[in-house]
Amino acid sequence: MHMRGTGAPLPRRSLLALGAGAAGLLAFRPLAQAQGRRKGTAVLPDHPFSLGVASGEPRPDSIVLWTRLAPQPLADDGFGGMPPRSVPVRWEIAEDEAMHRVVRRGTATARPELAHAVHVQVRGLRPGRVYWYRFSAGGHLSDVARTRTAPPPGATVPLNLAFVSCQAWDAGFYTAYRHLPDQDLDAVVHLGDFIYENGIGTSGGVRGVPLSPAHGAETVTLEQYRLRHALVGSDPDLIAARQAAPFVTLVDDHDVQDNWAGNSEPTGATPENFLRRRAAAFRAFYEHLPLAPAALPGGFTMPLARRLDFGALASLFVLDERQYRSPEDIGRRTDPDRTMLGTDQERWLLDGLGSSHATWNVLANQVMMFQLDRLTDPGLQQLNPDTWDGYAAARGRLLNGVVERRVANPIVMSGDAHVNCAADLKLDFDDPDARPVATEFLGTSVTSGGNGTDMTEGGREWLASNAHLKFFNNQRGYLRCRVTPQLWTTDYLVVDQVTKPGGTTSLRRSFVVEAGRAGVQDA
Repeated sequence: MHMRGTGAPLPRRSLLALGAGAAGLLAFRPLAQAQGRRKGTAVLPDHPFSLGVASGEPRPDSIVLWTRLAPQPLADDGFGGMPPRSVPVRWEIAEDEAMHRVVRRGTATARPELAHAVHVQVRGLRPGRVYWYRFSAGGHLSDVARTRTAPPPGATVPLNLAFVSCQAWDAGFYTAYRHLPDQDLDAVVHLGDFIYENGIGTSGGVRGVPLSPAHGAETVTLEQYRLRHALVGSDPDLIAARQAAPFVTLVDDHDVQDNWAGNSEPTGATPENFLRRRAAAFRAFYEHLPLAPAALPGGFTMPLARRLDFGALASLFVLDERQYRSPEDIGRRTDPDRTMLGTDQERWLLDGLGSSHATWNVLANQVMMFQLDRLTDPGLQQLNPDTWDGYAAARGRLLNGVVERRVANPIVMSGDAHVNCAADLKLDFDDPDARPVATEFLGTSVTSGGNGTDMTEGGREWLASNAHLKFFNNQRGYLRCRVTPQLWTTDYLVVDQVTKPGGTTSLRRSFVVEAGRAGVQDA
């Protein structure tokens, strides 16, 4: 799609082990050693898989495998300690953890111009099954990791999905990710802010990890974005989570710069300079996430919107709400010429929703869609210009389009706000009696905002001022969704603390949506 803008539970020890059994390792190690001895091939002195491996983009017959060679991931120059030449990387995918029943294998090339990242789209796989995979390069083996293809077309097998967002590395420990591998997930959807662009001091924020001064600058250049991604990606809990299930990822503001919109950003940089920065951020994002090779950025643009089908049960529409949106202007929120998605993406989304035969139609949505009146003075609406509230006409077109097309069971999954919320989506948010036309589940951050508390004074005001808002919580964590043909269940899993290691994750609240009946209900 071309866009134009108009403005069974898996034990953690299995994931962290190098390989999956002596027999499997012995079978693959000679290949790795022979690869390292080939003429012209670098034998890497240090383990190059320090950032782990990952998979993504699950489809019925394919999966994307990813790794980046980086024996020294926090090298200040952003090259991860790799030599400035291409390196062959062998990969294989099997039907068993011991890697005995290999079904596909091949060799990819890790090139310096892509920071020695590898993206392999493995086709010809069987739908709806677990696979295991690994890489080899320069005489070294990666961990064995687990992935899963999407169910076959027409299938209605239950799904387990997780939604995460906002993981400022220096704000806390990734306790939520330590919990994820035990959930037997079909996929994890990351709704944005995989990194943050702010400078990090030499003490590493609350983590207390010594860092070089290179981390202290705000990310602007390609080398800086690569270094930040390497810092985030080196976290062992994140590595384990990414090796447990396929990830689906999208870009939000902090992946480039806070509150950027289209070709503009709030600090007043020239469009030319901002687009250079955006190009660097997109390139580093692609290099460090399990995106399909077709998502390789072309300069300062990157194809991000796509649709993933999970049989006949659910269609997931992954949205891009940054590249094509109009500049922020809360005074023009009702202007029909302003857009959040851009003309082409908006049409693609509504056409896709209208033609979908899935039981559940799910939007992976970066920013809050429900209207939020942050009322602090009587009669004064305080609306956030960065959310869909700043683009009310575009939101109206989308929700009216959902109604006109009789879209089955629309669910909106959102991030960005660092709080948990559940809300009914309506054509008229100011009418408390208006019926819901869709349901939104807003998930909190992994770390951003620190430990948080269950309720805040602001949260009480939100609930009192917005009849369509049914739940508020200000702790860290993630959302787990259990999906059947009859019921969508969203579990709010929260972490008691993130500013110190050793936090625990627990279930705070669950809500359901019944097929054929929009709106939030208690589980």
